[in-house]
Amino acid sequence: MSTNVLRTADGWWAVRDDRAVPVGTKAHTTAELLADRAAVREAALSGEAGAPVADLVALSPVTTPCRVVAQMVNYRSHARDSGFTGDIPPTFFRKASGSVSGPHESIVRPAHVKFLDYEIELGLVMGAPLPIGTVVEERDLPSYVAGLVITNDVSARDVQLTKTQFYESKSYPTFTPAGPYLSLLEPQDFAHLLDLRLKLSVNGELRQDRTLADMIVRPAQALTLLARFQTLDPGDLLLTGTPGGTALKAPPRAVEKIGALLPPAVKWKAFFKSQANNPRYLHEGDVVTATIATPDGRIDLGEQRTPVADAH
Repeated sequence: MSTNVLRTADGWWAVRDDRAVPVGTKAHTTAELLADRAAVREAALSGEAGAPVADLVALSPVTTPCRVVAQMVNYRSHARDSGFTGDIPPTFFRKASGSVSGPHESIVRPAHVKFLDYEIELGLVMGAPLPIGTVVEERDLPSYVAGLVITNDVSARDVQLTKTQFYESKSYPTFTPAGPYLSLLEPQDFAHLLDLRLKLSVNGELRQDRTLADMIVRPAQALTLLARFQTLDPGDLLLTGTPGGTALKAPPRAVEKIGALLPPAVKWKAFFKSQANNPRYLHEGDVVTATIATPDGRIDLGEQRTPVADAH
């Protein structure tokens, strides 16, 4: 069974149901904690009563600086929403690690961003170095991936689309909420990854709901493709794509064909004028709730609950 770990300003905690036991470790970073798995196991198996989880203020269990890499259009449902047809080439992009924030911190919308979107994603936390040229088979995943976290790949769509700029549009502070738990997996847990269900709601309205079976490029293949050009180290984070249901959707085919004939400035002005009537983008006061778990609870990454605030 997986072991959930919580991080607070006071250190690391092993979670058992609704209580948490302090981990006797000197680790400050996620990488250091992963090198001290024995201390985590000891805390998880101890008979200590611990503290109520509800009384703890969770920080991101992924410490920074670290590499934050993400997969683009990696769920079939998201591909349909985005207007893609046929084969989709595997594509990666980077996010600034300064975008990583806690699981209950506010997502802060910059003053110049009008179209703020959400993307629930399963985050893989590396537990071992991934050198250039590594080939990862399914059976090898436990050798490289230590655990899982809930992440939200928050996106400034007006920046992303008009500038074709993923790095900026997804790297503002608070644009990668992570946690609450780092779920450390045992080798046998990896057989249950495809059962994980990703669910995201805004103000209680369910927006995204899919399992990993909807994924196009699965984790082992993704790590193999990434290792062609990018090394990873323990504590680094790979976001594995989002299911359908985001606020942004491709325009109808007829509108898309007309838009292709327009100059870029005119096309984007018309597109965002139509998007202004889309109520699904995030606004100040909204609350985004995200969960990832298997139906049987064998792997349960907890609940991420992030309010949305405007920068002032």
